[in-house]
Amino acid sequence: MLKSLGERIRKIERKRWMVIGAVLGVVLLGFLLIRGLAARGRAAQTADLQTALVERGALTATIGATGSVRAIQSAILSWQTTGTVEKVNVQIGDKVGQDEVLANLELTSLPQNVILAQNDLEAAQDELENFYNSYDDLGIAEAQKALADAQDAMEDAQRNLNAVSQPARQVDIDRAFANMILAKNALEKAQKNYAPYANKPDTNLVRANMLVKLSEAQQTYDSAVWTYNAYTGTGNPTAIAQAEAQLALAQAQLDQARKDYDEVSGGPTSEALAAAQGRVAAAQATLNLARLAAPFAGVVTDAYPHEGDLVSQGVVAFQIDNLDHLLVDVDVSEVDINKLGVSQPAIITFDAAPEKEYHGEVVSVALAGVVKQGAVNFRVTVELKDADEFVRPGMTAGVNIVVTELQDVLLVPNRAVRVEEGQRVVYILREGKMEPVVITLGASSETVSEVLAGDLHEGDMIVLNPPSFTFEPGQPPPGGGQFFGPGN
Repeated sequence: MLKSLGERIRKIERKRWMVIGAVLGVVLLGFLLIRGLAARGRAAQTADLQTALVERGALTATIGATGSVRAIQSAILSWQTTGTVEKVNVQIGDKVGQDEVLANLELTSLPQNVILAQNDLEAAQDELENFYNSYDDLGIAEAQKALADAQDAMEDAQRNLNAVSQPARQVDIDRAFANMILAKNALEKAQKNYAPYANKPDTNLVRANMLVKLSEAQQTYDSAVWTYNAYTGTGNPTAIAQAEAQLALAQAQLDQARKDYDEVSGGPTSEALAAAQGRVAAAQATLNLARLAAPFAGVVTDAYPHEGDLVSQGVVAFQIDNLDHLLVDVDVSEVDINKLGVSQPAIITFDAAPEKEYHGEVVSVALAGVVKQGAVNFRVTVELKDADEFVRPGMTAGVNIVVTELQDVLLVPNRAVRVEEGQRVVYILREGKMEPVVITLGASSETVSEVLAGDLHEGDMIVLNPPSFTFEPGQPPPGGGQFFGPGN
């Protein structure tokens, strides 16, 4: 009985160990199967990865934006009056100089004020010429002579007033009376001597001699009478009033002559010159309504008039552009504006010339921003340095302004950078396995970024498309530290 019980126990033990062995075999087989599948999955996953080598090289960081080309000078010219186009001197593409006449209207088709402006212009030009002549050497000499004559007239008037205002001495009156009597006797004697020869021919020498003596005697007598009357008229109120009036007039004439001389000798005043020139300019401006002239040197980029056209005020005729200097205006975000300054280089591209790359330079950076759709932008102007016939005003340009240029720095592709737990991470392949590496980025371009810190070395195999499970939820693949691409 005991023997039978022992055998049953041994059988039970053998069955238990057989079950345990079977279970362990199944577990081992499952482990090996899972490990093989995982290895095959990792191999398949690694085979699908895109990789690139970490390299050292040059990096150019830029701020990108788009804008429109414009000429540094541009003007749209419109007719300023009504009339009929008489002549058109230019066509599209012609180069013109400043003030070159582009077209004009027929004189007979113009309003009356424009037609009469020609006479007004000639009169104003003559007046201006006379104005200039009054300040030349001859004008100064004439003003000086007029001043001297006025001074003499003033002195004569003063002496005359003194003479009629003060009583004459009796001895002077008696002497004047005696001289008058003597002169009268001499005149009568000369008249008596001339009388026999009065009817003689003019060629008679005796007659001529007697006539000369008669004339001299008459002048002597007249002077004596004037002197006597002056002495005897001293103190007469009427004579004094007349003398004072003559003195006042002489003084006024002297003051005016002195003012004229001072003005001429000192040169024309700016006010007087401006007034004279203004009259010429006003007449010329009215006359200029009959024509259109280029305000600056440039190229005719659009032209509308034809000879014989009837035009009116405000009708557009030409567009002139200075194509020697072409500019591109772009809007830059307030985030980037402090990285820009005058003279920074720029690379410019055009859809109209896709195979060409142009170069430019920043010429101005706005100091005040403009709010557009809630964002603050600043106007930056870039001048093209090598524009050719393929670049025209109005074209859309892609502008990349260079803010940083680095040489021999460690670079990683931007597409390989991920953000995990707030840190920038790249994945590298080491011994067939992907390993995350935390890095610190510096400047960036459109495609690559500078690595400032991290366990990353030249020649490392970097993963460009790590599996999605390596991404941090909600975080897009970031760019580098200082790249400012188009539209940013």
